[in-house]
Amino acid sequence: MSSIAAPEWKSILDRIRALHPALIRGWFSTLKPIDLSGGVLRIRAGNLKQVRYLDDECRPAFIEAAQGVLEQLVTTTFETDAPNEIADDEGYPLSISENNQLQLNDDYVFDNFVVGAGNRMAHAAAVAAAENPGQVYNPLFIHGDVGLGKTHLLQAICHETRRLGTCPTTLYISCETFANHFIEAVERGAMNQFRFHYRHVDLLVIDDIQFLGARERSQEEFFHTFNTLHQSQKQIVLSADCSPSEIPTLENRLVSRFKSGLVASIDAPCMETRMAILRKKSRLRCIEVPEDVIEYVATNIHTNIRDLEGALLRLDAMSQASDGTIDMDLARRALADEAEASAISIQQIIDVVTRHFGVRVKDLQSKKRPKSISHPRQVCMYLARELTEHSLEEVGGYFGGRDHSTVLHANRTIKKMIDTDAKVRRSVENLRAALRAQQNGIS
Repeated sequence: MSSIAAPEWKSILDRIRALHPALIRGWFSTLKPIDLSGGVLRIRAGNLKQVRYLDDECRPAFIEAAQGVLEQLVTTTFETDAPNEIADDEGYPLSISENNQLQLNDDYVFDNFVVGAGNRMAHAAAVAAAENPGQVYNPLFIHGDVGLGKTHLLQAICHETRRLGTCPTTLYISCETFANHFIEAVERGAMNQFRFHYRHVDLLVIDDIQFLGARERSQEEFFHTFNTLHQSQKQIVLSADCSPSEIPTLENRLVSRFKSGLVASIDAPCMETRMAILRKKSRLRCIEVPEDVIEYVATNIHTNIRDLEGALLRLDAMSQASDGTIDMDLARRALADEAEASAISIQQIIDVVTRHFGVRVKDLQSKKRPKSISHPRQVCMYLARELTEHSLEEVGGYFGGRDHSTVLHANRTIKKMIDTDAKVRRSVENLRAALRAQQNGIS
């Protein structure tokens, strides 16, 4: 961090007066340079209206003048110590307030996050971003299927920066909230207020950023908001259900910026992680669950953390309705009731898999052995063994009368690939999610 000498600051203002006389205002003489750190020149103005004017009209001129005088690459930010006068020029206040932020769950802290093979990198990056905001992994983009812990990590970052005091101003919202605020600002002619609200934070956290892909005008505004915060070394954390390059209709310049920091995926938890999650959740909720029941639940539920927690709550509720004891008999009844309520047929599995891989049913049932056909066929058999009560022979019968040894081989092959190949693991998880959504009547 360094200060700007008075002669240098005078030269910057003189350069602006000479090159951009139309921008000059009488109060420019009251502007004060705060410091120059990390290539960012911070400038203090007298009030919010001055900051708005400088942000909207003068930023390029100040950057150009500063770079010319200081002979280095710098950007500028403008701030004020004056009270926050949040109202637009027309006097119509926007509905932007702390009440619009997503509520933080007190349980969603780093200490309560179970780290495993599928989320280790995302967790480490989140901790680093919280401890050194704007310095490492900026932006931080976390993606994964529903119920795997993305929201937990986002909220943990907010909790940790609040505890450490590293980000005095934090904004934690959904992508939908950002888009709605932008539309409202356009309708009311209150873009100055909107931009001030989003571009003067120390930490911006947005959940479900994939929905930005369907909003062209919101993308344009977010692009400039992103640039302003990033150039000022303010931390940006985003989450989505897919990687930046997989978000439909997202502009290439945004894809590039999202990938300029760290993109970390969260995969489905392995057996050991599922058991650790159940132990952690049971302790947090003061539910006594025997180790054999924990292993049984973890073995039979391999989808996501929400489903594991749902099974735990179901066990607790059923135990309270009887003698308060959770044992293997109760666990079998609880999971059997759940399976019965959401039974999946082999035909549904075949339909979902064929759509996913772009193959025909008759190819799966044929004797063809190319990988483009044999792999989807093995995935079908694996899911059929996992999600239905059919025997090995019955499953084999659906695929051209194959014997039980073929089904067993397919099951072992896909299990091994899930453990060693992240792409296959995500593919199988997506298929499970599609089957669950179909069973629940979600289109």
